[in-house]
Amino acid sequence: FIICSKYSRTHYQNPSIAIKGNHRKAMIESVENSLRRLKTDYIDFYMPHYDDLKTPFEEVIRGMEDLVKSGKIIYPGLANFPAWKAAAIAAWTNALHLTPLAAIQIEYNLLQRTADRELWFMAKNFGLGVMMYSPLAGGLLTGKYRGDEKGRLSLKTNTSPEENTLTNVVNDYLTFVAQEMDSTSAAVAMAWNATKDGFTIIGPRTLNQLNDYIEATTLTLSQTQIDHLNKISAVDLGYPY
Repeated sequence: FIICSKYSRTHYQNPSIAIKGNHRKAMIESVENSLRRLKTDYIDFYMPHYDDLKTPFEEVIRGMEDLVKSGKIIYPGLANFPAWKAAAIAAWTNALHLTPLAAIQIEYNLLQRTADRELWFMAKNFGLGVMMYSPLAGGLLTGKYRGDEKGRLSLKTNTSPEENTLTNVVNDYLTFVAQEMDSTSAAVAMAWNATKDGFTIIGPRTLNQLNDYIEATTLTLSQTQIDHLNKISAVDLGYPY
């Protein structure tokens, strides 16, 4: 097994600043608690959950280096960091011959591809692995919200999660491909994610959901299907691209 864990957040309802964020104290307390709960001596990948906009990145990476030297983690990474800061950290660790960043974790799916603007280019340039979370966009790409089924997205708002042009266009095509391949929309969406040069993080809550994920590993999309999904879900790269 390869274990990845994150810090920055906390399960306390009203956490003090001493245990929340990216600073060293939160980092050390969090990794010690994780090691205890996981009953392991070390964590393979360890990363801040997001940029807290307060802690200097030099403090984060120096703290990570201390954890590597103490044998508590093997590789540092970053989750949900902007590309410019991730690039600065990668360059800084390389220049000082510290343990280099190994991976980034980003949200990536057919409805969330803004990482195409900078993060994928940055990761490739520095040789970073890319972990992609929320491959089904919180359930939106399963098509379940088109029926009467409820989910965590529908509980957050009074409007239907489907009331979005992009969502409808993508789900229409996923349904078409799923019928064509005698599969499900979720499996097709996952198979599309698998065409990217990254590692998809899954989070099944039921056996049926797990079966969809497993089925996705058996699907081979045609180049025409991949190209069309790429086209309808593409984001405007913007200036200067």
